[in-house]
This record gives sequence, structure tokens and C-alpha cells, in this order.
Amino acid sequence: QVQLVESGGGLVQAGESLRLSCAASGSIFSIATMGWYRQAPGKQRELVASITTGGITISGDSVKGRFTLSRDNAKNTVYLQMNSLKPEDTAVYYCNVMFQNGARSWGQGTQVTVSS
Repeated sequence: QVQLVESGGGLVQAGESLRLSCAASGSIFSIATMGWYRQAPGKQRELVASITTGGITISGDSVKGRFTLSRDNAKNTVYLQMNSLKPEDTAVYYCNVMFQNGARSWGQGTQVTVSS
């Protein structure tokens, strides 16, 4: 099993920044990608960004140019730097890992609220 510890959520005003962190521990040897998804009330969970062990990143269209995902393989941690936050970024953000066999694990979620 893998344990995911998320941190960094909170309440900010539009235009401000936040950084989320997700540290993985436990059975991490077969992790292929790490990243973040988010889910706003009444909406489906959507990809924010994910990154492979080799550093290949994909991002959702709504966050391109504003959010940056990075990965510290030595610490098994990913960091989501969120700049120019908008009220529509308000959601619960979930850390996600995908293993080489396609299985996924999820963090408990951290709330990000952006006021206008």
C-alpha cells in the first residue's frame, strides 16, 4: 500500500498563489505517475496535472500557464504551484498516484477556496 500525505490547501483571494504538496510513502517502487485532480461541488473530478518519473507533465487546459507541477523523486513528493488563482479553481484537490500496472491511489483531499 501507498500512503499519500497532502498539504498546502487554504483560502486565498483571486490572483494569489498557493502551493500544494503530496508526499508518498510505503509501496512506492512501482509508481509511474503522480499528480493532482480536483473536484468542485456538483462537478466531475478532473485532472489538474500529472508527472511521470521521467518528468513528462500533462496539465488540464484550464490551468495551463498558471499551475506548475514538479516532482522530487528522491523525496517521492510532488508540488503543485498554483498562481493567478481564480474563483473557479475552488475545489477539493486530490493527490493521485498511478502504478505501473494501472492501479491508482488517492489522497484524502485538501480544500482550496478562492474568493473573488
